[in-house]
Amino acid sequence: MESKEEIEKSCRQAIEDIARVKSEVSKVFFGQESLIEELLIALLCGGHVLLEGVPGVGKTHLIKSLSRALSLSFSRIQFTPDLMPADLIGTPILVKDNQGDRIFRFQKGPLFSHVVLADEINRATPKTQSALLEVMEEKQITVSGQAHPLEDPYFVLATQNPIEMEGTYPLPEAQIDRFFFKLSVPYPDEAHLFRMIDLVTGEDAPEVHEVLDRKRLIEIQHLVRRVLVADDVKQYAVSLVLATSPGRHSNQVSQAKQGAVNMVRYGAGPRGILAIILAGKGRALLRGRFHVSKEDIREVALPALRHRILLSFEGEIDGIETDQLIRKIIEGMKT
Repeated sequence: MESKEEIEKSCRQAIEDIARVKSEVSKVFFGQESLIEELLIALLCGGHVLLEGVPGVGKTHLIKSLSRALSLSFSRIQFTPDLMPADLIGTPILVKDNQGDRIFRFQKGPLFSHVVLADEINRATPKTQSALLEVMEEKQITVSGQAHPLEDPYFVLATQNPIEMEGTYPLPEAQIDRFFFKLSVPYPDEAHLFRMIDLVTGEDAPEVHEVLDRKRLIEIQHLVRRVLVADDVKQYAVSLVLATSPGRHSNQVSQAKQGAVNMVRYGAGPRGILAIILAGKGRALLRGRFHVSKEDIREVALPALRHRILLSFEGEIDGIETDQLIRKIIEGMKT
C-alpha cells in the first residue's frame, strides 16, 4: 500500500500533466476553460461525451487539438443519412495471401482510433447509430462472430446541432445514457471573437504540441479510480440522483423533490449515479485532492445528469430545462 506522501506525489504529478494538456488546448480554443476541464474530466474517467452547439463554434477543432496534445490517434466521421454500419466498423474484404489463395481479411473502419469524433451523430439513421452501442459500452467490435478489442484509451465524442432538427434522427434514450457527459459549447463573446480574428486569419497560428503520451494518460485514469469517496458524499450523490425521478424516495430530498416530481417523466438511472461519483473523483484530483467533496458532486451534476432526465409533458409545456431542474434540486438538498 502506498504511503500518504507517495499518493500526494502522484496527485501533484497528475495535476501538472493535465495542466500542460489544458494549456496546450487553450492556445487554440480560448475562453472556454470550464468546458475544457469538463472534457478532461470525462477523458480521465474513461467516459464518452456528447457535445452540443451551433455550427462554427469550434467543436471539431477542440477535439482534434485535444487528441494531438495527448498523442492519440484521431478519426472523424461525418454522419449522414446514407452512412451504413460497415462504414464505421469496417468490413471483410477479399484478398490474396502469400500462397496466392483468396481469403477474407477484416478491413478496420474509422472506429478503430483512440479518439473518435462522430460529427452530427443525429443525422445518421438509427441502424447506423446503434453500431456505436457495443463500441461505447464494451470497447470492442464484433464482426462475423469475432470480437475485435479496441485499444485503451478509447474516447467517443459526438456532436449535434441543437437548432436544426430537419432531416435528423434523435438519439434514443438508451444510447444517450451511454454518454458520460453532455456538454454545451457556448457561442463566443465579443472579446473572444475579436481575438479569433487574429488567430485564424493571421500568419502565426499557434500549434498544439504533444505533451502527454498514451501510457501516462492510462496511469492517470487508474489514479482517478483510486480517489476516495466518504459514505456521506455517496449518500448525497445518491439522494441527488433519486430526486430526479418521480416515485423514488429519500429522506434527504423531500424538499428537493417538490416542484420537480410533476416536471419529470423519467429521471437518471444507475449510470447517472456511477457517472456523478466517477466525475467527482476526476474533479477532485484536478483540484489536488484525493477525496471527493459534496462540492465536486454539485459541480459535475449538470454535465452528468442533464441528458439522463426526460421531462414530462407538463415540464415541456412550462418551458422547463433540465439544467434548471437540476439546479433547483441541488438548492433544495439538505447539506
